[in-house]
Amino acid sequence: MPEGPHIVSDVMTRTVVAVRWDARFKEIVRAMDRSKVSALPVLEGDGRVIGVVSAADLLPKEEFHDSAPSLYEQRQRLPDIAKAEAATAEEVMSTPAITVHGDVTLARAARIMAVRHVKRLPVVDDEGVLKGIVSRGDLLKVFLRPDEDIEEEVRRTVVSYLFPAVSHSIHVNVHEGVVALRGRVHDTSLIPAAVRLVRAVEGVVDVIPQLTGEPAAPEGAEGVW
Repeated sequence: MPEGPHIVSDVMTRTVVAVRWDARFKEIVRAMDRSKVSALPVLEGDGRVIGVVSAADLLPKEEFHDSAPSLYEQRQRLPDIAKAEAATAEEVMSTPAITVHGDVTLARAARIMAVRHVKRLPVVDDEGVLKGIVSRGDLLKVFLRPDEDIEEEVRRTVVSYLFPAVSHSIHVNVHEGVVALRGRVHDTSLIPAAVRLVRAVEGVVDVIPQLTGEPAAPEGAEGVW
């Protein structure tokens, strides 16, 4: 069977800049500036992630610093107004934090980012302790995989598995992540399965199936010696 998909721990950044729950406002800004990031996990004393503070959480402090919010803004933007008055990470952070475990697949992490509209996810263990961080850019690293590695995995885990009798005669060519399969197979009903399995190989951009069935035997050939 094809190998399991790559997981978050394969691509995550393990050295993570974070702040404590009691970090002061300017300390948070300085940490973001030093590390050139726009969001930081917020930790309790034991390293457990309890929230995330982003640049968007900090901006209300600047937005409302020289004017009082209107009555409309007070009604519509109460959370932002509260953050404008915040002084610590605990007061300004977004909580609960949206996190993932290291054994989550890259596809699952990508879906979480898309649905929750976030650019990065803290990676935690079963106790919620910070172990790393995974960003959109990290998820795209899989497409840097060499064509040769993709070709080898497709041959070994898809072609040899589905078409063992004719695997030697099936040609697999990979260029810029696009996999072309060419050759004749005994059971054409397996071709859609082959395409699905090849698409599941990490780093594959597209699949071009050029597989055909074996030519029919000549009429009357059966039983001829």
